[in-house]
Amino acid sequence: MKDVSLKQRIKKSRPEENAYLELLRTADLLSRGVAGALKMADLSPTQYNVLRILRGAPEGLPCGEIADRMITRDSDITRLLDRMERRRLVSRSRQSTDRRTVITRITSPGIQALARLDLPVQQAHIRQLGHLGRKRLRILIELLRSCRRQMT
Repeated sequence: MKDVSLKQRIKKSRPEENAYLELLRTADLLSRGVAGALKMADLSPTQYNVLRILRGAPEGLPCGEIADRMITRDSDITRLLDRMERRRLVSRSRQSTDRRTVITRITSPGIQALARLDLPVQQAHIRQLGHLGRKRLRILIELLRSCRRQMT
């Protein structure tokens, strides 16, 4: 039996499946483009995501709130925060009003790590998606948001 190429199989599949596969391939390539910059800072994409979330919440956030805001779900957010705390990228403290609640904050080294990454990550995004132009990017963003709304 003759092997059918991936491109031929995709052409025969449903448009929804085609779109799904194209999204996965694109997401993989996009994440690789940013991974190089993150690797120089010895950060995983998940750690970078946590730092960005915390930079936007200088008052700090409980663990569950961080998990809710994550781009990709990490089933063990506590261990992730443990590793980041050991590297002094974040700090954690219990609230005085409710000792059960632990608040995580970005530290000065965490802010500095993000500051060093802001430009390289922005440049990677421009290299990857800038060719689409603002109008097509807005359309793409709306299409992706529409997909997510249908799934939540």
